[in-house]
Amino acid sequence: MRRHRSTTLRKSLSTRTTPTPHATPTSATGRAPRAGRVLGALLLVTAAGAFAVGAAPAGRTGGGAAPAATPLSQVIPAPAAVEPGRSPYRITSGTRIRVDGSREARQVGTYLARLLRPATGYRLPLTTHGTAGIRLRLAQGPFGGEGYRLDSDARGVTITAAKPAGLFHGVQTLRQLLPAAVEKKSVQRGPWLVAGGTVRDTPRYAYRGAMLDVARHFFTVDQVKRYIDQLALYKINELHLHLSDDQGWRIAIDSWPRLAAYGGSTQVGGGPGGHYTKADYREIVRYAASRYLEVVPEIDMPSHTNAALASYAELNCDGVAPPLYTGTQVGFSSLCAPKEVTYDFVDDVIRELAALTPGRYLHIGGDEAHSTSHEDYATLMNRVQPIVAKYGKTVIGWHQLTGATPAPGALAQYWGLDSTSAAEKAQVAEAARHGTGLILSPADRVYLDMKYTKDFPLGLAWAGYVEVRRSYDWDPAAYLPGAPASAVRGVEAPLWSETLSTSAQLDTMAFPRLPGAAELGWSPAATHDWDTYKVRLAAQAPRWDALGIGYHRSPQVPWTGG
Repeated sequence: MRRHRSTTLRKSLSTRTTPTPHATPTSATGRAPRAGRVLGALLLVTAAGAFAVGAAPAGRTGGGAAPAATPLSQVIPAPAAVEPGRSPYRITSGTRIRVDGSREARQVGTYLARLLRPATGYRLPLTTHGTAGIRLRLAQGPFGGEGYRLDSDARGVTITAAKPAGLFHGVQTLRQLLPAAVEKKSVQRGPWLVAGGTVRDTPRYAYRGAMLDVARHFFTVDQVKRYIDQLALYKINELHLHLSDDQGWRIAIDSWPRLAAYGGSTQVGGGPGGHYTKADYREIVRYAASRYLEVVPEIDMPSHTNAALASYAELNCDGVAPPLYTGTQVGFSSLCAPKEVTYDFVDDVIRELAALTPGRYLHIGGDEAHSTSHEDYATLMNRVQPIVAKYGKTVIGWHQLTGATPAPGALAQYWGLDSTSAAEKAQVAEAARHGTGLILSPADRVYLDMKYTKDFPLGLAWAGYVEVRRSYDWDPAAYLPGAPASAVRGVEAPLWSETLSTSAQLDTMAFPRLPGAAELGWSPAATHDWDTYKVRLAAQAPRWDALGIGYHRSPQVPWTGG
């Protein structure tokens, strides 16, 4: 749960975190102070009509005046470089999508056509030759694996990239440059304008992640796919799935079938739980790959293992299986480090999970092992890491892994707070100086399950209250004292589900904070500025409305309209 820094925090959580399993989310509301509203108004003026397309009802142009195209700089994450100019391109019934002969480019073109067809009502056929209004082009250039260039003028739009992932990310930029009504599933009235100019864009970090906790409350394949689509819009490329915890085991393992059948039969609050069959998991992996996201599965150990311990008595040091657990306490469970069966179990689980997972990483947890001695913790983590390597994966662990011996190439995911002890931060920084890469997920910055404010009806508050500005306004490269900036591999925004059981509740906690985490991972540090970001963020609201994404209308953001 990446949670409790003290006994007091553990006790306070136990008194307030059992949710109503299917509570309807509500959003805190409020008005910005007068000074904030004045500043917001000035910023809206400088945004050069950024809201004109998205905020107005589809197809209405305010008494006949032509709507302005969304400025190239208005997208999230902020592009690395923008050169505005030239006339806008207008998508019409004659527009075609030209792709080169590669299967990957055709797949991205098909994805784009499926996005645009419902709202525009246009056929938008794919072609491999001739002129076309939109062209997706693979070519050598200074793009890296995920970068792209978007060129637009009155003749058309061309997205160029060296790799298909870059084309896909360029399509997300094109998507945000179109009116928000393009996200709707029924025909809308245009015009469908793309501002003229050039965008040159490459990501700051290779790892830009979001974690979804499916262990505390289970989420179906379709719910996970919905979240994947939301992540893809903001160029996130890693989906970390928290597949096991005290409250549930969510992935079928053939060699240990009771893990899913019994250990997956409940969840927080005592609901029915659930698990993914291997076919289910493969479908999640396939769907994520189609959106250029890599799945990072997590099997938490040695703690957060009560669901496994309840399923198999032999995994317990005393040979007695505990009952299934539906509460929210942490740190009480532990695999038995001295038993060889523990490592047989770990080997089987990692072998089967690695075979299902084409991605590079496998997360082994490693936090909040309060009932495991330091000696046993180090023994277990140092024996588990070579098993991960044996099956061709790179280890990721929560930052407590640095208290053992991180394997060469391992990544440590830092989830501490601004107030975490200097000694704990120094341990992580020391590991970073010796080659351990860092994924930054400070809980009082990018934990999406933290309450926005004291009276917010969803979420927890053990790390404090995390409003939108606090979530966005920090620099990953400079965050951890003593850690070299070169050790930072990226940023991940975890979404834990102790109080969340529906997609609507996930929406409320992820939005509007998730796009900020995505921007921290993608955009150059020079672009990070709260006053301009909050205007761009507000401009996303009509798109979320069109997509059916509920969001918290934070008073820190100058929203327009209802």
